[in-house]
Formats: sequence, structure tokens, C-alpha cells
Amino acid sequence: MNLFFWVSGIALAAIWLVPVIESAAYGHRVATITDPKWTPSPDHDLPSLSVVVPARNEAATIEAALRSLLALEYPGLTVVAVDDRSTDATGEILDRVAKEPAAAGKLRVIHVRELPPDWLGKTHAMWLGAQQTQSEWILFTDADCVFHREALRRAIHYAEFTRTDHLVLMPTLVAHSWGEKMMIAFLQVAGAFAVRPWKVPDPEARDFIGAGAFNLVRRSTYENIGTFEALRMQIVDDLKLGETIKRARFRQDVVLGPGLLTLRWFEGVLGLVRNVEKNMFALLRFRVTLVLAACVGLLFVNVWSFLGLLVAPGWSRAPFALAIALIAIRYRQNERVSGVPAIAFLTNPIAAVLTALAALRSAFAVLRDGAVTWRGTKYPVDELRKASRC
Repeated sequence: MNLFFWVSGIALAAIWLVPVIESAAYGHRVATITDPKWTPSPDHDLPSLSVVVPARNEAATIEAALRSLLALEYPGLTVVAVDDRSTDATGEILDRVAKEPAAAGKLRVIHVRELPPDWLGKTHAMWLGAQQTQSEWILFTDADCVFHREALRRAIHYAEFTRTDHLVLMPTLVAHSWGEKMMIAFLQVAGAFAVRPWKVPDPEARDFIGAGAFNLVRRSTYENIGTFEALRMQIVDDLKLGETIKRARFRQDVVLGPGLLTLRWFEGVLGLVRNVEKNMFALLRFRVTLVLAACVGLLFVNVWSFLGLLVAPGWSRAPFALAIALIAIRYRQNERVSGVPAIAFLTNPIAAVLTALAALRSAFAVLRDGAVTWRGTKYPVDELRKASRC
């Protein structure tokens, strides 16, 4: 029995040691574009840019998002807002804002009444919005994101200087409760096992990234990969866009910019569960075996570390104590991104259990209904499975 505790404890310490060392050694390579060096000079020529905002039933957030985009300090900016069959006041809000003097020549509104066959609503809305533009760069963003006036100038300046073809700016996530902070910190810490941000620009690395809040893409790159028409049935459209761009060997990068882009990703812990119901099963390619394996791995790495310290006999507690210390260090390292105090490491096992339950709920809901239901539209799982293999 002691051997089991020693082996599992040492394995956990080794697992957590890797991201701690990598983050300490390479984390500084991820640029922060709020640094003065990424401030473009007033006479700096900026390329043409369009922003595409898909929106379905976003009446609560779309107006603040649009007004922040219209206030951006970017010459010649075009914003295309696509009302994707909304059943709330989204369409009316878009039309009202478009009539205001500040939106003249800047904001175009498109209303989608019917979804064409073999399309997801969001991918169709983004494709349709991009079709209305001719700019050198396209930013795909979400209808609940609020931009600082300098966000796009800094992002474009960085992308042009580094010759990046696809840039992701990590949003500053807003949390109104300790539960929200707990889940934000956990998901970012756990994400280090899936993607190493400093490796994203390396064309030989497997790491890629995409974010619905901020996918900034050169038009030539977007067209080269087949536009969103090639991703029409991809549930996790933002990550699939990033993966496709990386596989095509275009240069991809991710940057930080505290306060440049803010987003309240979910409201309350249960809000997170609802949000991931659409994505989690799709991320695991709609395979139950992968969901179960992911849940077991999640619980082993995050829960057994703490549980082992309580139940292991004698000195076999030592590697579990080391694993917990390394978890605390990871949370401390992640403060730069999350803004959540490192003491949140104590809630790590709770957040892991909730995430595992969300994954199981996601799989159960899809298998029960035979479809993914999102914003009132059902997408048959068989068609989504085919698309996930592409």
C-alpha cells in the first residue's frame, strides 16, 4: 500500500513540476502589448481593419460592446455586426446604434433570418460578416467583449512588427464572485497542460491557440485556409480556426494586454457549466471514452494531490505535499494572467470536480438529445462528429 502512495505522489509531483519550470523559464516570452514599446507613434501608418461581431440573443451586452468598438482609436475602422436570427432585442439595438452619428460610415448591420443548410449559426454569421469587408485584416470578436480605445492599434502594431498572421489577445476576465474567480484561475492553470503560450509562434510546435473574444487574422491567411466556409460545422470554431492556421504553417502568436479587452465569460459557477455544455464534448471529439479519460485525469492530477496528503501514511505524504506546493506556485505564476490571488490554489480540487461534472453533463446532454443545442438551435451530433474529424 505504501508503494502505491509513493508512486502516485511522485507522479503527481513530476506532473506539476513540468509547467512550473516551463512557466518560470519561458513565461516571459509572452509579450504584454500594454508595454510602452508596443505603443505606435501617432504618425504610424496602420493597415485597413474590419471587425466582425456575430450576435444571437445578446441584448444584455451588445450595446456596450458596439460602443466600445465605435470609440476605438483606429483610422478607417469598419465594424460589421451580424444579427444571427435573434429572438430578443438584439436586432433592434443594432439598428438603433447604427442610426447614431457616431456610427455613420463605421457600422454595418446584417440581419440573418434563416440559417442555410450545413452551417452553424456563429460560423455562418462570421463568414457572412467577413464577406462584406475588403480590409487587410479582420478581427472576429464576441458580442460581450468591451475594448479599450487603444486595443486595436497596439495589437496591429505588434502583429505587423512581428509579421504575425493570426494574433490572439487574451481577454481580461471579469469576475464578480469568489466562485467565478476560482473557476477562472483553475481553467487557466489547467490550460497549461494543453497549450504552452510561448510555443505558439514556433512553427514546429504542436501548440496552437484561438479565442472567440479576439481572433485577429490577415485576410490573405483567412482566405488561404478556405475562410469559415471550410469550418462551417465546427462547434469550437475559435480553436479550430487557430488549429487550421497553425497547420497551414502561418505565423501565430498570443499576447497579454491587461485591460485592453474585458469580458465576463460566465455568471456564477453554474454559468460556467452552461457555457461549457456546448464546447466540452466537442473538444473531446464527441467520444465518451475521451470524456471519461479526461475526467479521470483531471481528478487524479487535481484532487488526489490533496486527498493523498490526508490519507497517505507516514513519509509517503511527502510527495503529495510537494505536489500541492507546486500547485500553489502555478497559481502564483498565473496571477499575471488571471488577477486571482494565489490563495485560490486551495480551491483547486473543488474547481476540478465542478469541471469534470460539467464535462459529463455536456456529454450526457448531447447523447440524450442526439444534438448540441445552443442559443435555441439544434445541431445533429452525427453531422458534428463528421466535421470534428476534418
